[in-house]
Amino acid sequence: MPKRGGVFANRAASLQSTQGQVENSAGAMEREARQATRRVASMSTELEDVSEVEYRQIRLEKVVLVGIYATDVEDAENSLHELAALAETAGSEVLDGMLQRRDMPDPATYLGKGKAKELAEIVADCGADTVIVDGELAPSQRRGLEDAVKVKVVDRTALILDIFAQHAQSREGKAQVELAQLEYLLPRLRGWGESMSRQAGGRVAGGEGIGSRGPGETKIELDRRRIRKRMSKLRNEIAAMKPARDTQRQSRRSGEIPSVAIAGYTNAGKSTLLNRLTGAEVMVQNALFATLDPTVRQTKTDDGRLYTLTDTVGFVRNLPTQLVEAFRSTLEEVGDADLIVHVVDAAHPDPMGQIKAVHAVFETIDGAMEIPEIIALNKADLATEADLAVLRSLLPNSVAVSAHTGAGMGDLQELIAQMLPRPSVKVDVVVPYAHGDLVHRFHNDGEIELEEYLPEGTHLVGLVSQALAYDLNRVAVATDSGNAE
Repeated sequence: MPKRGGVFANRAASLQSTQGQVENSAGAMEREARQATRRVASMSTELEDVSEVEYRQIRLEKVVLVGIYATDVEDAENSLHELAALAETAGSEVLDGMLQRRDMPDPATYLGKGKAKELAEIVADCGADTVIVDGELAPSQRRGLEDAVKVKVVDRTALILDIFAQHAQSREGKAQVELAQLEYLLPRLRGWGESMSRQAGGRVAGGEGIGSRGPGETKIELDRRRIRKRMSKLRNEIAAMKPARDTQRQSRRSGEIPSVAIAGYTNAGKSTLLNRLTGAEVMVQNALFATLDPTVRQTKTDDGRLYTLTDTVGFVRNLPTQLVEAFRSTLEEVGDADLIVHVVDAAHPDPMGQIKAVHAVFETIDGAMEIPEIIALNKADLATEADLAVLRSLLPNSVAVSAHTGAGMGDLQELIAQMLPRPSVKVDVVVPYAHGDLVHRFHNDGEIELEEYLPEGTHLVGLVSQALAYDLNRVAVATDSGNAE
């Protein structure tokens, strides 16, 4: 059943639900830089521009969306509307869309023969130059559909990879995205067989004679070999960056400071929430996958306990497996956290579907599903009271907030303080004044019940971590009024 007109553009705007932006100099400069490098309209993407190898830059302009569904038409429509938002984030204009009900994709053209012909007519009527399929296409399906519609065909995976390539900023992020792109590209190379041979073999090539003659190595084989070599280099580079990330993570954890990871669906408001909780200047943009590189900031609870907040990459339904693998080191920030703040767009038409998609990614991260979780129902100012009441009844440890207006932030901070790991070792020590650093750690990491100043040093009573208790007991002095337990 075709879905026509500008409905996708309008619905995509509603999905992005006017996320409020915390204005700051660093974020504003990054947004301005992104706007300055957006794609230019009227750049050709016709199939006549195909080069020797299918490694063209995706230039999305005027697009038509297409998807299939077996039974749940509402879920299929939500997915297609999300695809429209992804396409607009990539810089394209969504003209039309079409859904087909069928149990399985057609092995030749993804759609049936009749629907492929109908799609070709829609493309011609709209003047579109690209078709985006809401799914992952096999190379043969993409070629078959391109032959049917006579314009460029892109699948959901290629679209998401393209958005990641636009938004990657750090050296590690760029390497991760390039690796994912190459893994996607490798089985989709196109060549022209023996006519592209680079060597003739046998006597013609001055070779070894009989038994060595042959067509030689084809152009496509050379390209595959180059891509595999580049992928190997990228994997080595990413592996070499991992110790630095691990060292940074270990240095944060060495002081026994609890770690809180902010995770959730893309454009749910994670970066805005980080800015609201910590006063950070993280770039905020009303777009999907605006933030790819993790950002770590430090803050404290109302009772003075320090903890770190980490803003992570957003997730999406059917997240390409290539990205999950390439961003493994980044996703480890979630697996190593003491607490997860799962940000959910409460104003989204399908918030439970978003939660399910995020948990599906959590299941691929070692230990993530065992970490305590808080559900932050963000954009509560845009959701109805009835919807919020239903979500809170279904989701334990949930709190309604608005990172834009600041509503509910006190409740969220209080819940974070309650669920953070607390010191467990009771100490009663007198710390010599020469070890003021330990007193400082006690203030930051422990819970002080008593603090007084004696001639021998600072008398402290309270709860601390096991590591800090060992350091305190090691330097504590014995007095009549203080003793180490």
